[in-house]
Amino acid sequence: MQKFSIPFGKGHIHFELPDEQVAGVLLSHAHEYKAPKSEEELVADALANPIGSPRLSELAKGKKTCTIISSDHTRPVPSHVIMPQLLAELRKGNPDIDITILVATGMHRPTTHEELVAKYGKEIAEKEKFIIHVSRNDDDMVSIGTLPSGGECLINKAAVNTDLLISEGFIEPHFFAGMSGGRKSVLPGIASKITVLANHCSEFINSPYARTGILEGNPIHKDMLYAAKAAKLAFICNVVIDADKKVIAAFAGDREQAHYKGVEFEMKLAGVKPVPADIVVTTNGGYPLDQNIYQSVKGMTAAEATCKDGGVIIDCSSCSDGHGGEDFFNTLKQADDLQKAMDEILARGRNETIFDQWESQILLRLLLHFDIIMVTDAPKDMVEAMHLKYAANIDEAFAMAKKLLAAKGVSDPKVTVIPDGVSVIVK
Repeated sequence: MQKFSIPFGKGHIHFELPDEQVAGVLLSHAHEYKAPKSEEELVADALANPIGSPRLSELAKGKKTCTIISSDHTRPVPSHVIMPQLLAELRKGNPDIDITILVATGMHRPTTHEELVAKYGKEIAEKEKFIIHVSRNDDDMVSIGTLPSGGECLINKAAVNTDLLISEGFIEPHFFAGMSGGRKSVLPGIASKITVLANHCSEFINSPYARTGILEGNPIHKDMLYAAKAAKLAFICNVVIDADKKVIAAFAGDREQAHYKGVEFEMKLAGVKPVPADIVVTTNGGYPLDQNIYQSVKGMTAAEATCKDGGVIIDCSSCSDGHGGEDFFNTLKQADDLQKAMDEILARGRNETIFDQWESQILLRLLLHFDIIMVTDAPKDMVEAMHLKYAANIDEAFAMAKKLLAAKGVSDPKVTVIPDGVSVIVK
């Protein structure tokens, strides 16, 4: 028997499978990578040796203000490690610089004070100046140009009305931007809903280049690069993390050069070969990325790349926050015919994108090829309303999967397990 322990919320789900039933296990090498130094030392080294840029302390000289774009509560960025060093480095170069931390919520709900404390520590959360980005607040936005896609590039004025704009974040595979980090802190991080909707249009989401691990030719990435440049993002500090959300590498400096170095490192660790199977078990890597169904679609796309057509995906995500998007939920709930719902989305032009359309589009793409069973704490009626199947536990999910496959003539299904679906690039 093979034993498995996969992340679920702030805990784990444990199960066993007969050896002959396991087709393979797809695991990022980041989980076995041993960092040569501590988290703090890795970040300190990156800041002391920036890529393609002067040190941050040098950039801070002569500047009155600085805005630091920082990832929100849905991202496992170890800001408690990164932010103290960014603040110290800025003040080393300019003790009087006026610093604002701009929390990049993108299209997510606003981050709470409790979440700020959990993310940065009590001292930073209570002593530093914070602005929580709200993409739907038009009065907070300033136009900085036109995206290559044609959409207006509107971003938070706190990022425009500053002498120095920098960002912190992390680099991981992303299911349509190719990779997270770098330029993504600006778009969608601190962009207006208008800009995000243009960038996340159905045409771009449908592109074969808008997939995990792909940057070259990716139209979404191209827009994001433009936004970061137009915003004058001067410096980034991005990290790569392991399964325990610990820093294993850090990259600082120029917004593109430092990011690409980090991407190169992550690609070597995250790339895995598909092992086709009738059943694929996946997760969103546990908390905080599995807080809702919206985010959990990411882990499902890793399974998509290795599940046989007509097979079953078992997604284990706690979804303590429910569906994660009212528009996302309603699009699926109101879809009496999945193919018709997909056709309606694909027919929309770049300037006709509706809220959460991209997530609906990707989930519909999956549902048109696979049965998806969710092992989750989300309400059963919510899950089933979205055309997903609900299982109270992993054993129930396997029994349901076997029954579904038996009806299709598959009597001895093989299983591929992806313990952390958001950490792998299935090539």
